[in-house]
Amino acid sequence: MTAKQFYDWQTSGGTDDVMRLVDCLERADVRWCAIGGVAVNHWAQQQMVTQDVDLVVALDDVERSVGLLEQAGFKSERFPWSVNLKGRSAVSVQLSTEEFYRDFPNRAVPADVHGILLRVACLADTLAGKIKAWGEPTRRQSKQAKDFTDIVRLVEAHPHLWDTLTPALKALVNTPA
Repeated sequence: MTAKQFYDWQTSGGTDDVMRLVDCLERADVRWCAIGGVAVNHWAQQQMVTQDVDLVVALDDVERSVGLLEQAGFKSERFPWSVNLKGRSAVSVQLSTEEFYRDFPNRAVPADVHGILLRVACLADTLAGKIKAWGEPTRRQSKQAKDFTDIVRLVEAHPHLWDTLTPALKALVNTPA
């Protein structure tokens, strides 16, 4: 079983949704990138299946991107901090509209995640996004625990990142060997 087939099995057909999303944004020449767990999967030593695809587009492309994705068959629901999109699979897409992520697409890199070619946030931005999410005081404990694990995965794969951690995280994350 290929990585893409495994992902498709785990997400009840999510490969098609993710590939439609990527194709839609690429054909429209939108500046975008995956963030969150998908980006961590690119940078970490081992990938973990996630049914969430978090992404960001250039702020001036948000409305156009949502319209294009709706035309491609995604249903959208708007929140103050994001637009959530749902296709035909178990994959949930969250397009962040937070100012914090505004420049991430400008530093994005090409990646192969679960056998799907897409753009992901650069390593420094991926870590910064995870640190931001981990530090959100209203975030569910289970989400914070996953964010912490993702931070550890990134530091294990890229030991030089330990030096960039906050003092609070350095107290919790083992110094890489």
